[in-house]
Amino acid sequence: MLSILSALTLLGLSCASDLTPPIEVTGNKFFFSNNGSQFYMKGIAYQQDTSNSTTTDTFIDPLANVETCRRDFPYLEQLHTNVIRVYAIDVDADHDECMQLLEEAGIYVIADLSEPGDSIITTDPAWDVHLYDRYTSVIDEMQQYDNVLGFFAGNEVITNRSNTDAAPFVKAAIRDMKTYMEDQGYRQIPIGYSANDDALTRISSANYFACGDSDVRADFYGYNIYSWCGRSSFTTSGYDDRTEDFRNLSVPLFFSEYGCNEVQPRLFTEVEALYGPNMTDVWSGGIVYMYFEEENNYGLVTIEPDGDVSTYSDFNYLRSELATISPSLATQSEVSATATELECPPTGNNWRASTDLPPTPNKEVCDCLQNTLACVVSDDVEPEDYADIFNYVCSRVECGDIGTDAEIGEYGPYSFCDAKEKLSFVLNLYYEDQNGAASACDFDGSASVVSTTIVSSCASILESASTVGTAPSSSRTSTGSGSSGTGSGSGSSADATSTESDDAAFIHKPKSGSELLMAAFFVTFVTSGFTYTLL
Repeated sequence: MLSILSALTLLGLSCASDLTPPIEVTGNKFFFSNNGSQFYMKGIAYQQDTSNSTTTDTFIDPLANVETCRRDFPYLEQLHTNVIRVYAIDVDADHDECMQLLEEAGIYVIADLSEPGDSIITTDPAWDVHLYDRYTSVIDEMQQYDNVLGFFAGNEVITNRSNTDAAPFVKAAIRDMKTYMEDQGYRQIPIGYSANDDALTRISSANYFACGDSDVRADFYGYNIYSWCGRSSFTTSGYDDRTEDFRNLSVPLFFSEYGCNEVQPRLFTEVEALYGPNMTDVWSGGIVYMYFEEENNYGLVTIEPDGDVSTYSDFNYLRSELATISPSLATQSEVSATATELECPPTGNNWRASTDLPPTPNKEVCDCLQNTLACVVSDDVEPEDYADIFNYVCSRVECGDIGTDAEIGEYGPYSFCDAKEKLSFVLNLYYEDQNGAASACDFDGSASVVSTTIVSSCASILESASTVGTAPSSSRTSTGSGSSGTGSGSGSSADATSTESDDAAFIHKPKSGSELLMAAFFVTFVTSGFTYTLL
């Protein structure tokens, strides 16, 4: 039987939940799930940096310390806040109390799935098993709260036309997290992307993430924009042009960061425009950057040495502006009846991203692959040294099975394994190519021969993997030698250079599961002193 305290606790949770019913997406707008009324974001970015931290943590989870939550949330309420953006979540921390306080204040959370060191990197993008585990762990922790509005799968990963090929990796993360939530029986929490304000890619990027089937496309699109400075205007700031640029976007659109600080104090006169009749057909509000004062001078408050909160004049200006807004409200039925779908953008000079996405990371495949390898990278080799080894080996053997070419949509069947597993794979290819010569698995002590483990179940797993990926040509591929999953790698790709002139020579069929196991048998015999060749 429940105690009186437990019963009251449950009652309190139920009442709080009524204050923050889950937010749903219909067409290009957000709606409350309980009554179908439109939801506009009045948000604040809420995460303190580690500059004053006494720990070695790479980030401070703002929803894991109930004392700071109790200190700060009344100030968020003064700002009429209904959403906070959190950039990194500690999946091992307890968030119950802070999330409960947010519910009681009527505040939702939109959280980035990445963390410092664990994200899809602009210059060396990957969607691998490590990132998959990170993203799913955040969802596992946060899905239990009804006031989680959504998740970001990436923040400003595409920065200009030179790196648009990072987009398929972010979109693959969106696809896989949607599937994961469905497979786990979780609420289908919206998931999207937060973009920068780049003139050459802004429209194509938005259309790319919003296009496709519902199980692949982003549920919303965030836009980081800082063009309204001081007493600007709807036209001077470019808000008019941006509104026209995105008028036909088929998913909810909002400012995922805004609040230019070139003119101090910040007057936030853009608030009237953002929630006014010129913009509300297209935009669903925005998130001001940010709550805490830091070296970049965007803070609304500062935390004094004694832990007290002091507000800046920016705080009061924002509070006054948000207090006066009264945006028009659409009905869910009207929006549903007029919802449209977008075609994906064509590739061209300013947009080079295939709609064929990387495969879903599969740890079983990588584990089985590792078990078949006789020549592997030594444990004492630092990840930042991987690139040099990749460059050397991949100039001598075909590395397409671990490579990616997101411009044309070709991904090796083992491209989602981590950098160490991929390096071992190509070292083993070189070792096999040299007929198991002892000197072929040394690399000045960077590699060594190990006993292989033959697991019968791995044959079908590897066979299945070999039919999913399409290995790109070595002359174009990125092998992902950086460590986008761990943040400890070099961050640079290892583009293999061929010694052959005929590009056709590099179109490589991935090794099947049976071929890998056969190779494992071969090198096991050789390294055991036998000279039999298995045909």
